[in-house]
Amino acid sequence: MFSKRVLGNSTCAAPAMLGSRVLGLNGAVGGIEIQSRQAASLKSLKARMRSVENMRKITKAMKMVAAAKLKQDEKRMQTSRPFVQPVQNLFERLPMEDKAGGMHIFGITSDKGLCGGVNTQVAKIARNSLIEEEAKGNPVKMMIVGNKGIAALKRLYGDRIQKSFEEAAKMPWTFAYASIMAEAIAAGEPNRLKVCSNKFKSLVSYDTVATHCVTVHEAKTMDRAEFSKAMDVYSFEPSIYEVWDDLHEFYYATVIHGAYLEGAVSEQSSRMSAMENASKNASEMLEKISLIYNRARQAKITTELCEIISGASAV
Repeated sequence: MFSKRVLGNSTCAAPAMLGSRVLGLNGAVGGIEIQSRQAASLKSLKARMRSVENMRKITKAMKMVAAAKLKQDEKRMQTSRPFVQPVQNLFERLPMEDKAGGMHIFGITSDKGLCGGVNTQVAKIARNSLIEEEAKGNPVKMMIVGNKGIAALKRLYGDRIQKSFEEAAKMPWTFAYASIMAEAIAAGEPNRLKVCSNKFKSLVSYDTVATHCVTVHEAKTMDRAEFSKAMDVYSFEPSIYEVWDDLHEFYYATVIHGAYLEGAVSEQSSRMSAMENASKNASEMLEKISLIYNRARQAKITTELCEIISGASAV
């Protein structure tokens, strides 16, 4: 009698309804499938949260490393300027003339990425200069420092790359490295030379410049009166014509040395900014995933409570 009151007139339909309430709409199989799907989604969200958290730790550590390297590179840059700037000022006194002839492009990039558009901008300027000179009918040869610059230009312009210098950042940069590169430039006997590099301005900005360097060929072909007028303010011992070739090679080395140090500081400052932005993005992503995870977990708990209450009330 009691069972009839609880289950109603149809004793077969009520257990089926009770089973559907407890186990799911489609019976036992449906209930298990819903629970397993929720558990799988929660598990994948938890794994994603862990991976994003690990990425945030890595980007924060990379920012700290870049900050430490930035101080060292900036100190070396400031130390080198009193030696580099006077030599460059001496050759800037010579008259600059845009003449036709072969062009050598010397690009200075880094070996590592994750530093914003530092290397991309140098490769872009070098590529545009190459296209512009070849459109005028002038042959172009390139020398590239750094793996990133080689990777950006090798596919389309690999036949123009005369020499490359890789892994230059493995050891602390010295003037000896710049002298080796200057010897390679002098051995190529360029008619014209353009150095593409980054110029440091502040921690949040830099300029990508293409600096025209006076070559031995340009110095020998320029007007003697103009040359003497520019050089007479300095005293040379022995005479300027005896030391000119060595002085010019030293000039190449100072330009490369100063440009590389400026580029290194720009690279580290840009990497700091990039890693800071990456850490912020990872934090925002982690907050969104945590919110989704908490909602899914709460929905799972609510569903289980509803099933328990429904089963208890049915009994």
